[in-house]
Amino acid sequence: MSESENIIDNTSENEVLSNTKQSVVGDIYVQDVHKSFGVTKALDGVNFSANFGEIHAIVGPNGCGKSTLAKVLSGVLPIDKGKVSVMGHFPTSPVMARDLGIATVFQEVMIADEASVVDNLFIGSDDFWYKNLTLREKAKKAEELMEDLVGEYVDPNTLAINLSLPIKAWITIGRAFLRENTKVLILDESSAALDFDSTERLFKKMREFRDSGMAVFIVTHRIAELIRISDKATVMRDGVDVGVLDKENITEKNLLSLMTGRTESAEQTKTTAVQIKSEKIVMKTKDLILWDSLAAARGSTSEPINMELREGEILGVTGLDGHGHDEFVKILAGVQEPHAGTTEILNITDKFVKYNTLIEAKKLGISFVSGDRKKEGILPNLSIYENMVIPLYRTTSRAGFLGFINWLELNGVYEWELDRLNIKTGFKSDLITSLSGGNQQKVMIARSFGQHPKTLILNDPARGIDVNTKKDLYIHLRNYVEEGNSVVFLSSELEEFIGFCSKVLVFRHGGVFDIFENEKVNADSLLQGMFGQTQGIGSTSISKSNNTSISEKINDINTNFIININCCSYSTVSSYALTKETSINKCVFTKIRCTTRFIPRMSPCLYVSIQTE
Repeated sequence: MSESENIIDNTSENEVLSNTKQSVVGDIYVQDVHKSFGVTKALDGVNFSANFGEIHAIVGPNGCGKSTLAKVLSGVLPIDKGKVSVMGHFPTSPVMARDLGIATVFQEVMIADEASVVDNLFIGSDDFWYKNLTLREKAKKAEELMEDLVGEYVDPNTLAINLSLPIKAWITIGRAFLRENTKVLILDESSAALDFDSTERLFKKMREFRDSGMAVFIVTHRIAELIRISDKATVMRDGVDVGVLDKENITEKNLLSLMTGRTESAEQTKTTAVQIKSEKIVMKTKDLILWDSLAAARGSTSEPINMELREGEILGVTGLDGHGHDEFVKILAGVQEPHAGTTEILNITDKFVKYNTLIEAKKLGISFVSGDRKKEGILPNLSIYENMVIPLYRTTSRAGFLGFINWLELNGVYEWELDRLNIKTGFKSDLITSLSGGNQQKVMIARSFGQHPKTLILNDPARGIDVNTKKDLYIHLRNYVEEGNSVVFLSSELEEFIGFCSKVLVFRHGGVFDIFENEKVNADSLLQGMFGQTQGIGSTSISKSNNTSISEKINDINTNFIININCCSYSTVSSYALTKETSINKCVFTKIRCTTRFIPRMSPCLYVSIQTE
């Protein structure tokens, strides 16, 4: 090896990171762009460039300006200073951006609940590409698109209010995919509401768009995802671009170094899972059934759920979308009632009492944080301050029936929680919607901590928040359970359970399919459990007696084979194959009609013929 080669091979990480500032040259670029909202500088001299035929990630902590940059590129926000160029044009409005071929999927899931799937998909398109389509043709187009995206049949005439958050997210993504002139696709935290299976399908679409010559931008907090999908990554911090990484340098260590200014990696900060120090049961379910008999007839049923939560425990909950884990945590929080069975919690007199509603749960010391902040979290017409402290008005009031609010105490809670979760705000009187999505989520988490509950129910609380805030959140939750409190923690990111939860429940078909504890809490085991490829816990398991498992079949990559799996889809098989670094070339299946809880579905069931590469 030559001396020069030796020098290159031994280039240090610091040298790599020191040369990451990008020049403003490319098909799409911004130059010295500034954008302020009052006293808050969202963008403070940002330079950014990208080219067609690449997937370019924009990453950074909450409030660093990622979403603002996406909106600037989309023509949604005017800039205060600088230059924005897309293919030599300067988009100054959403209409102009649309005409240039820029399609954007924004962070918030913007859906009209009272409208149907097809109406939501074609909002804003009637005067564009699809103005001459009949209602029947639109419905057919919507049906084909949603089945392609979701991986199952979705009735185009179903009202959006009856749909789960992930399917609503797919509708917002589908709007962008309907555009036939799209040259630039911007996805702002579009995978935040999607499970593993759905995220894989989204990534497949992104690669297809890139390979066709489009420019794809992904704004995300999920470092593991962007490492897998991105060709380049621009890192932002405090409204400034701090570096750009080529694919070979997009590593967790390099990303965190640029995002935080430190070289600490997630591997270095891993800890052991919280160990239960008490056998005292503080919450339990008795013969809980999530869904009604109609859902049971459609193949989405299980044995009754009997769960026990102990004092000082962090209990993990996960599953593929639509398998009941979301409904389960909402039932525990009193947000949703079960079809049958009861939820009980230990009160201050050490007696178990039943509860069914959110009000009853709150009185018994239960607090709930939703991952769907738009529908179940923020109050968009109120200020940041009001969103955080409103639940405390009653508990801090004094002077008897006059109900004078202790503003001094509330102000103390507000300032304490802002500092504890590092929430970046302008004035406390600003509307909650003035904050980034991640900071809105942090306000919701802070609101729950401020109520000092005995049991905290978290439904994907880290959705949309950055890696540093996640780390701080886990520390606070550890301290919280050390004080004798308990946590139920649902997450769509399997890595969040590792080194944090001592036990994880995996849901499948409306019930607890398997339970993993201690060292068995790892991403591979959890993923196999979600796909029904573990032993399960008994009667809730799907039948495996007459079939070889997917994992066993996929390991034999040189033959064609047929597998017989109940309620299994091509996307499920494909996603599982990806975890084993095996690609599937061909999949032919027989479709039979079955349904989910709310909407009919065409589920590829029974015989699946797979040819591997």
